[in-house]
Amino acid sequence: MLLMVDAARRIGPRPLAFYALHRLSHAAGLPQRRLRAAPCSWPAGDLLPTTLPPPPLLTPGDMARLRAALAALPPVRWHGSFDATAPAIGMDLFHPGDVRPVWEANRLGWVPLLVQAARLWPEEGHREALAARLREWSLANPAFRGPNWACGQEAALRVLHLALALVLAGNAGHPPDAIRHLLRRHARRIAATRAYARAQDNNHAISEPAGLLACGWLLGERRMARGAARDLSAALARLVAPDGGFAQLSTGYHRLLLDTLSVVELLRQALRQPPLPSPFATRAMAAARWLARLVADDGGLPRLGHQDGSALADLSCCGEADARGSAERALRLFAGESAGFGAEPGCLWLGLPAAPAMPRPAAWRASGSMGWESAGARALLRAGPLRFRPGQADLLHFELWDGSRPILADGGTGAYNPAAAERWWLDYFPAAAAHNTITFDGREPMPRLSRFLLARWPRLWAVAGGAALRDMHGNGHRRAIRAEGRVWTVEDEVSGRFHRLELRWRLGPGAWRLEPDGASGAARLRLEADAPFLLALEQGWESPAYGVVRPCSVLVARIAAPVRQLRTTVMLP
Repeated sequence: MLLMVDAARRIGPRPLAFYALHRLSHAAGLPQRRLRAAPCSWPAGDLLPTTLPPPPLLTPGDMARLRAALAALPPVRWHGSFDATAPAIGMDLFHPGDVRPVWEANRLGWVPLLVQAARLWPEEGHREALAARLREWSLANPAFRGPNWACGQEAALRVLHLALALVLAGNAGHPPDAIRHLLRRHARRIAATRAYARAQDNNHAISEPAGLLACGWLLGERRMARGAARDLSAALARLVAPDGGFAQLSTGYHRLLLDTLSVVELLRQALRQPPLPSPFATRAMAAARWLARLVADDGGLPRLGHQDGSALADLSCCGEADARGSAERALRLFAGESAGFGAEPGCLWLGLPAAPAMPRPAAWRASGSMGWESAGARALLRAGPLRFRPGQADLLHFELWDGSRPILADGGTGAYNPAAAERWWLDYFPAAAAHNTITFDGREPMPRLSRFLLARWPRLWAVAGGAALRDMHGNGHRRAIRAEGRVWTVEDEVSGRFHRLELRWRLGPGAWRLEPDGASGAARLRLEADAPFLLALEQGWESPAYGVVRPCSVLVARIAAPVRQLRTTVMLP
């Protein structure tokens, strides 16, 4: 109980008040009454205009990816192990299995894909396939029944894919009756649980008003659009700092944030709507620059924070492992800059003009993170302050990439609700030992209360070249980073009444060999300390994608107190 009180105090009164409002509303049956089952129906008529815009000039590789995506379309009728006929509000989304893959498959990402195919290959029947699949999906998912209506955010993301498809088809100003029919039902679903979205202080608070705004614009519902635009801008003001840091510190969810905002902006431009209230534009620009600094040449990203494998509005069909399209599109839209991916096919589909390269500072600091670039390598440090709830014990975690190759990596996520044999993922991946940081006496720095809630958050503050913290046990850790060409140095200073500590470096893919003072492989690591230490190269686990777990190498230094200083030098080839 005391830990719950502590977590509530740190979360703050605003989200708690919205969550209480949500629970009271649910107990009173208000969402249930608003979302009474609607009859299954599907208006007649064409979904796409008679004449579609001509396709952009694509490379054979771009078209091959589109072909591969068409060949791998998800099934239209898929609810996993969940009851497709049960009332969506109040559904048990945990005991039947992991709902996350079900939701991803039902986000209607294939709708814009089939519009792209219809523009490229009009003689192949993709127009008819789109109409048939969307009708079948609507009938297989009766409004407000089953898992695909259980979450307001999932409804919002479907709306954004429908909106993007209309933009690609050139008929956003005149949505067909069938699309308007779907939009009305999705707007009802999103509006029914808005207090829950506001309580989360994460991607829900952005995605759901964005979806409602798209519904308001496309349906000509001005009052709905005005309220959603106000809520979306207010959410950005609260959750995205002026420096681009996002409250939900996760590269994956930061990407989802940008994809959401990009579709909203594309629709706004297509419909010639007025700009959104301040600070929408400036916060979107700052958030775009934050992510673009971290994207590798092949689209790879550090796996900082929770990762759920989302790939919204993936017009290049590169998948969740490639963030180039997200970064390039957002930078061109919000900053008039380029992340260095000038031939990105998604931007060609949208007709976004080329832009000059964005500035790339050698070092930067944002809310919750710091970054560096030097001689082709990039690094990211999980810093503070902790204004919003952390999802993992990743404080002072340090990640280093040499070009597209991770040298020091994050463990990833595993899955949110894995099968019984993999339940250990829930304890392993969020833990401090799954990150590149120091643990004291084998204890976690924060007690975990639930899948996404931690208590007793450490105090973090900025120091020269890095950040420092003091945990619930009174242990202190100060970490500073220095980059000199191809040599990176991590200086750790520790304090407290601990008996022993462990410093872990989770090594990137490839063959690694233990050395007397460190490890060698894709880089050379050398460790020093002001006390004797034991080194071991151990097997750990990493999750390169949602639901995927594989072995990895972890360099562990174990040191008994007294010890105050440690230094790790990483020499890149």
